[in-house]
Amino acid sequence: MADPAAEWRATRGAITHIQHYSIHDGPGIRTTVFFQGCPLGCWWCQNPETRVGRPQLFFDARKCQGCGACVQACPTAAVAVRDGVSRTDRTRCDGSGACVNVCPNEARSLTGRTASAGEVFDEAAADAIFYEGEGGVTLSGGEPLAQPDFATALLELCRAHHIQAVVDTCGYADWPTVERVLGRASLVLYDLKHMDPDRHLAGTGVPNGVVLENARRLHHELRVPMRIRVPIVPGMNDDEKNLEATGRFVAGDLDPSVPVHLIPYHRFGVSKYALLEHDGGGAADPPTADRMERLRTLVASFGLAVTIGG
Repeated sequence: MADPAAEWRATRGAITHIQHYSIHDGPGIRTTVFFQGCPLGCWWCQNPETRVGRPQLFFDARKCQGCGACVQACPTAAVAVRDGVSRTDRTRCDGSGACVNVCPNEARSLTGRTASAGEVFDEAAADAIFYEGEGGVTLSGGEPLAQPDFATALLELCRAHHIQAVVDTCGYADWPTVERVLGRASLVLYDLKHMDPDRHLAGTGVPNGVVLENARRLHHELRVPMRIRVPIVPGMNDDEKNLEATGRFVAGDLDPSVPVHLIPYHRFGVSKYALLEHDGGGAADPPTADRMERLRTLVASFGLAVTIGG
């Protein structure tokens, strides 16, 4: 009979990086594993390098001297030099990293790698001394549900070693995947981007019906502890009508005991869009502290415990 633990350890997936000593991805001190791949296309995404499920090329044009070594090395003819600076055709780039290896000025780098669940777990478990109390491992991204086998393997390894595992998710997946993955989590951080289906589709590229229904079933059927997280993005979802609808949904469709975290938009991801040679991102200014407090009070008026950040 095959050893389930051995199978879990051998399962491979794609990640961008592992962040140690995190205090913003669930309770306590945590080790956060950032998955690659996401079904959403949020323009405000702080981790745009995680949108596709393979390593992504970062290119810092300030370091490029236009020597052309990358052009010769690229196996898919995705690189060309124009006006003394190299440019990458992202539709042709295969993420092999051949151009990275020959760049004399380190203008090119790869973000992301494939790894086994055992390798990732071992690195995370090395932080276990810091997990006393509420701490543990968080699966984030990207979207963990986009790699269900890999996510399941990591969750099972955490469970086998009595490490609390949190999943940060957008909730956009078929129910069998949600049940399989999130049903193994000790806590789910569940994002609600927008309550209006048309606005959600415009902002993320997908409708929100599946997201809302999965949230209901996760709470009422699986009974997995959850926190609702709402990214507050000015001009996208920070209007009072949307926050009122969010409060009604959590208090009515879920339960008033479910905590809500309002996460203020920030511009930390803007520089990544430039490194990806992409014009998107950073189209909003972060909300002010006064604005966040007004929205917190509004959502809390539905009888909910509401926190800014976290």
